[in-house]
Amino acid sequence: MARGLSAARGTPSSYRVLMIAPTGFFADYGCHVRIQGHAQALQACGHQVRIVTYPGGREVPGLTIVRPPWPPGARGRDMPVGSSWRKLALDLLLASAVWQTAGRWQPHLVHAYLHEGALLGALLSARQRLPLVFDFQGSLVGEMLDHRFLAPHSPLLPAWQRLERWIDQQPAAILASSQHAHDLLVTTFGVPAARVTTLPDSVDPAQFRPASMFAAHELAALRAQLGLPSGRPLVVYLGLLAPYQGIDLLLQAARALQRSPPTAAGRPFFLIMGFPFVEHYRRLAQRLGLAADVLFTGMVPFADAPRHVALGDVAVAPKLSATEGSGKLLTYMASALPVVAFDTPVHREYLGDLGFYAAPADSHALAAALTAALHDPLAARTRGAALRARAVQHYTWPHAAAAIEDVYHRVSSSSAPDN
Repeated sequence: MARGLSAARGTPSSYRVLMIAPTGFFADYGCHVRIQGHAQALQACGHQVRIVTYPGGREVPGLTIVRPPWPPGARGRDMPVGSSWRKLALDLLLASAVWQTAGRWQPHLVHAYLHEGALLGALLSARQRLPLVFDFQGSLVGEMLDHRFLAPHSPLLPAWQRLERWIDQQPAAILASSQHAHDLLVTTFGVPAARVTTLPDSVDPAQFRPASMFAAHELAALRAQLGLPSGRPLVVYLGLLAPYQGIDLLLQAARALQRSPPTAAGRPFFLIMGFPFVEHYRRLAQRLGLAADVLFTGMVPFADAPRHVALGDVAVAPKLSATEGSGKLLTYMASALPVVAFDTPVHREYLGDLGFYAAPADSHALAAALTAALHDPLAARTRGAALRARAVQHYTWPHAAAAIEDVYHRVSSSSAPDN
């Protein structure tokens, strides 16, 4: 049975939650922001959280993070992003830390992120009879295909699909990052709908906020520090730099805009913030003749991201994945920016009818949508204000914590002995 459950109530008033994060937590991108936000919001509700993660990563004040030690003489201590064979070795290290932490700390339940975490969580759950909650952010095989780690015609594809289906059916409950992900779990992977709760990404609207809520001199100093040109509308992107994130298509759209007549606001400048592959995309921008139109900042610390995003006039989300969430949208929405995005189910969930949409994977359509957003700045700002209101109403961390608590209560009650 689940440890520490009250015989009188069936569930504890507060939980000891062992989070499994098979990644180099903390790093400055979406999955890590979601893990951090959930952990901090749950602690604010009185729960205890321990995050077991890879050896690499940054500490986060106020969070208890458990890391296995690096093996003696280990090389290549940078943390892989996305699918990688290196993660198999890191998962073995992680498994040992998970087992040791669970034995010492006696958690009430396991909250696993990513499929590797859910696999380790399923093994731990079976051994210690702990309820397992899985935070599902997209298809495992879908991610492998997106990252080109697995080819569509690979003979290994059926085996990976069977493994993914098995993992998805083990947890007592799954938190799906979008309604699209919810439907995927039920229709494609055969998970009973009663086990799946839709839990969108979240944002702190006091952290990500409109430019008008910053000191004007602060933003002016940042513009000067970055060397941004004056008198040109600024398109901002914050996130990972990779083909599946649509960065190649974004640069092609920038090239198309460069060749088109300028909008009334002038020719846009692109502030592209994120990592990895920064030098690759700088070289691509130069080959496309965009050296005077694009600035790559590299990694922006998450604490500094709100000021950077607030510089923008328009935000862009060219992500191509059909199964993963798109948490960057919420940072844009909370910053009251109009958002240009490829027309995918996940983007529609967050933006509704307020987005400027482009046909997926079409750089010319993306350029046209950017032109539409830049053409009428007043109308675009009106959409941005409505998007911030939408984020504040539906997508904050307290909203997420309340939904997670409901799931914890449900799985803990079902694991408790009959009275």
